[in-house]
Amino acid sequence: MKDNAWTRWPSPEALRRTGISRARLMLGRVARLLALGILLWGVFTSEDGRGWGAVGAAVGVVVAAFAAWGFFRTTLAHRLWPSLALLVLLWGVAVAAQAAGFRIPALVLWCACAVVSLERLPIAVALPATSVALAAYAAVNDDVWLTTTATTAGLALAGYVLRLDAEARGSAQRLLAQERAARAAERESAALTERARIAREIHDVLAHSLSAQLVHLEAARLLIERGADRQQILERVVAARGMARDGLSETRQALSALRGDLTPLEDFLTELVSASEGAEVTVEGERRPLPAEASQAVRRVAQEALTNVRKHAPSAKVRMQLVYGEHQVALVVRDTGGSPGELTATGAGYGLLGMRERAELLGGSLAAGPDEEGFVVRLQVPV
Repeated sequence: MKDNAWTRWPSPEALRRTGISRARLMLGRVARLLALGILLWGVFTSEDGRGWGAVGAAVGVVVAAFAAWGFFRTTLAHRLWPSLALLVLLWGVAVAAQAAGFRIPALVLWCACAVVSLERLPIAVALPATSVALAAYAAVNDDVWLTTTATTAGLALAGYVLRLDAEARGSAQRLLAQERAARAAERESAALTERARIAREIHDVLAHSLSAQLVHLEAARLLIERGADRQQILERVVAARGMARDGLSETRQALSALRGDLTPLEDFLTELVSASEGAEVTVEGERRPLPAEASQAVRRVAQEALTNVRKHAPSAKVRMQLVYGEHQVALVVRDTGGSPGELTATGAGYGLLGMRERAELLGGSLAAGPDEEGFVVRLQVPV
């Protein structure tokens, strides 16, 4: 069938009892028990409800009960032809009950078929089925025509209201499931983002610390190969040990940053340049606390820029400038250039790439390249 308003089934969420309040479930059970009680009462109070008539009536009640149960299951699975077959079976039981003289059970079955057809079947099928059931009810009912008309109209309205209620409940259940899925996706995304941030912090700390140690250890190796004196080699080894100590300190700072416990950015940059000979830092603009991600980006770029200077131009002087703007913070690291260091060719070239990725993740930018004097790195991060 083409999926439109006439041929569309009520959703499985609408046909299930999920989302129905406890009181309403109890009311539904009471209504079904009342209908069953009326059937049994009509059977056993009838003049034909004795002997073999009673046996036949009992068999009819059992068949009707199983047919109704099967109808609810097949409509839940959206199986049209089995549902119609079970509905026809219920009609047959009602016709047989009327023919056997069990008028009240027949009326109850016609009413139930009319309501559940309109509630659980596609509209294009439910309207003819409900019309047949209500026509049969009107034919066997001996009330005055006005009462019969009002009753049939009420049954049709009740079935349609139940359908609308079920569809509204089904829509609410689907929206609730979508909201839960969205919240789960948000939690997963937040967890992945936090893991990526932690991984980035650990990577940046280790990359800075280990690359700095590599500079001095590689220099020590070259000095040993050239037969340098013991004091020069010892200076490089001591410098590497200092870098290891600094790396441990930076790791602790990174852990503090992940906990939201950061030292002021100006103090960090001052300590950073104080450990580098020929480096200075200036701060412009109104100083203010920065978001953790922006502050960490500035710190890591400053560390990486100084590491690159040590590696590529160890004799260069470095000027670091931190500028607080109204909507952004900028860091400029400029060196005066100089003769290439012995370790210029070392490294995989991932330092600038990592700094640029960090800036872009925050909506900022990073530019690096030679200038009139030497090499300059410019970072801009929105705050």
